[in-house]
Amino acid sequence: MTVKVVTDSTSDLPRELADRYGINVIPQKVIFGTEELRDGVDITGDEFYRRVSGSAVLPTTSQASPGEFRELYESIADGADGIVSVHVSAALSGTVDSARSGGEQANIGCGVEVIDSMQAGMGTGLVAIAAARAAMNGGDLQQVVSVAEGAVGRSETYVLLDTLEYLQKGGRIGKARAMLATLLSIKPMIILREGIVDELGKERTHKKGVARLRRVTEDFAPLEELCVNYTTTPDEARAFAEQLQQLLPDGTEPLLAQIGPAVGTYTGPAALGVSLLRAEDD
Repeated sequence: MTVKVVTDSTSDLPRELADRYGINVIPQKVIFGTEELRDGVDITGDEFYRRVSGSAVLPTTSQASPGEFRELYESIADGADGIVSVHVSAALSGTVDSARSGGEQANIGCGVEVIDSMQAGMGTGLVAIAAARAAMNGGDLQQVVSVAEGAVGRSETYVLLDTLEYLQKGGRIGKARAMLATLLSIKPMIILREGIVDELGKERTHKKGVARLRRVTEDFAPLEELCVNYTTTPDEARAFAEQLQQLLPDGTEPLLAQIGPAVGTYTGPAALGVSLLRAEDD
């Protein structure tokens, strides 16, 4: 039995992990005026943040089209017993709808199951990895779907932002809108709850915000997987990951992932976050 796994580039899945687990990543689009760029293909994360920092106009984003999903599914379906497609929260993007439409249009001999991760960034990526591991271990379509759905229920993503400006202008602020009136120089913290951006807290300094991130991560323990996410501060992310190592099972290393252009459009530079999978209940 062979099950193929697909995700989109809002998963921020590092290329080496996508290659290791055989995960197919469909790029989202970042739009600067009339220029449309494929996330991770036409523009890298570092290039994106340099461009955003020097621009007075914020970019917008667009999901992959149903036709692009159809083409991808048709290109990987040969020899497959099924395709599991794991995507960014349907409350934040039309990607889930595009994937479902693409699956219905695809002329293939296997089923396509689309999973709403209820997350973004590596919150989605960790669900995709869980699905891919199940597929690599010989799981059939329904077994891989079951593993993915179980991971959705254990996935968490939260981020310390430098400013809410990008999230507000991008229209993705969700239930965190109440933070706007009290922000001033405060560092906002957001979390995805039921697929929607919600307020996690706010701190007066970045340092206090990082300490709050650590406490929240400790509260979610025991953990199965952990990824520290960053936009423009990889050294800080690496040091923070080392601090969180003890929360993982022996032999499991924290992952590091840059928040790519599609998600970075809404977080902006200088963001630091955590995505994790809580351990399954015994």
